[in-house]
Amino acid sequence: MEWLSEIFIEQSHIQAILILSIICAAGLALGKLKIGGVSLGISFVFFAGILAGHFGLKINSDMLLLAQNFGLIIFIYSLGIQVGPGFFSSFKKGGIKLNVLSLALAVAGTALTVGLHWISGIPMPEMMGLFSGAATNTPMLGAAQQAFLQMYPDNLESANNMAIACAVGYPFGLIGVIICVIILKKTTWTPGKGKAYDPAGDNTFVTEYLISNPEIIGKTIQEIRQSADVQFVISRIWKGNKVIIPTSQTVIEQNEHVLVISGKKDVEKLKGLFGPQENIDWNKKDIDWNAIDNQLVSRKILVTKPEVNGVKLGTLRLRNSFGINITRVNRAGIDLLPSKSLRLQLGDRLTIVGENRAIENAGKVLGNQARELRNPNLFTIFIGIVLGLVLGSIPIALPGISMPVKLGIAGGPIIVGILMGAFGPRFHITTYTTQSANLMLRQLGLTIYLAGLGLSAGAGFFETVFTWEGLKWVAISIVLCVVPVILIGFISAKVFKIGYADNVGMLCGGMANPFALDYAGNGADGDDPAVAYATVYPAGIFLRVISAQIIIILLG
Repeated sequence: MEWLSEIFIEQSHIQAILILSIICAAGLALGKLKIGGVSLGISFVFFAGILAGHFGLKINSDMLLLAQNFGLIIFIYSLGIQVGPGFFSSFKKGGIKLNVLSLALAVAGTALTVGLHWISGIPMPEMMGLFSGAATNTPMLGAAQQAFLQMYPDNLESANNMAIACAVGYPFGLIGVIICVIILKKTTWTPGKGKAYDPAGDNTFVTEYLISNPEIIGKTIQEIRQSADVQFVISRIWKGNKVIIPTSQTVIEQNEHVLVISGKKDVEKLKGLFGPQENIDWNKKDIDWNAIDNQLVSRKILVTKPEVNGVKLGTLRLRNSFGINITRVNRAGIDLLPSKSLRLQLGDRLTIVGENRAIENAGKVLGNQARELRNPNLFTIFIGIVLGLVLGSIPIALPGISMPVKLGIAGGPIIVGILMGAFGPRFHITTYTTQSANLMLRQLGLTIYLAGLGLSAGAGFFETVFTWEGLKWVAISIVLCVVPVILIGFISAKVFKIGYADNVGMLCGGMANPFALDYAGNGADGDDPAVAYATVYPAGIFLRVISAQIIIILLG
């Protein structure tokens, strides 16, 4: 049995991988348990690591650091790649207000952390650990640890205390946000009232108009579009009982009915351009378009050809070549207006209206072969990580700060990931990964990181918690979680009149708390909380990662 003792006890690369794998497996298994209807999910890996460290399991420190850092990098970069395609679009579609409130949430938490540091006398590294736990934001902890070790490479004890403090604050961060959601539901929720923005987006709103403006009668659609100061797409024209798919050269006549896709905010301008709006809701999800005009069909076509990646929609001339009309472009769950200048990306889903054969021909140009997207683009993953680490290592001089700031292994990869996901196709770089593949990468990276983090914090966890200092940490964690969430939640609801669903989704995204989101989703109709969560999550993560480093450099 000596061999068994060797692989479990004697420190080696095999022992390190074995211990980390056991912690990950145990944590994931226990994470399926529900307490009060709430499951900790993947976060239980963190606590499994703490228990392992508490009972004396150790691995080589260099191996542990490598596992933590590489896991964090994979998680952060994959997250950036996932949110990148829809990141900037989320701001355009009305998410600015939600993102501003989410950033206010981060600023309030940071200010409270600094204030409690001065009042309590707790060292800033430990305060930042408590803040990371209360915000359930392990990437922020990783960034803070990196900044601290950059300044004090030999002070491993304080860096370790930061992880212990995060472990103390983490469960109270999870539960605290759920409690805040309950309070906000009881005090601010009015069903169906006060939406922050329309999930259909300012970018895609369908309206029917009756042509009555004499200034556009007899003009082509191209001429009308050139003279108008608003973007729109005419999807269909009803000439009596006949439905046609217009081209840029189609002439508009009086008393025709046109179906127009535009931004919701532009409806009033388009009334002045075309004529009165018909009282028909064309934005309902259950509309059977194929039954409305039986000579035309509406289908979703998937962009899968690498040659089309990054190409402007207008340069393909699909409308004039095939007699079809593109009414929507869905990218990463966000509907975009199909303007001529819109650059297509692999994985985009185009809603196309036209005759069946014409749509099939257009599909050949775009690809529409889902199997083509199943192959992983590992080159983009690894080159993106390289670029992210290079960017994260560049020293950035900021006024008033004695030493330069570095984005680090958390900040650099997420910025490169977002930029690659958003703009990579413009340079014909294939950045698309399937949702399942991206989720696998994110979960794998985060699981390894949490296992290593818990293992490094476990040795002194219980000895710290069950002391007066530990109880003070618990109280501060609760304050750091509850006070900013309640404050910004009430301001959002009472001052900005944002509805419950969007409000709690924004708060859960700002606190990086998917578990509270699951609870919030049970008390709201539709996917509004999840949409708001996804809208604010990337910017919230980015700000916390950067601000954590700045605070540590200034006050650490």
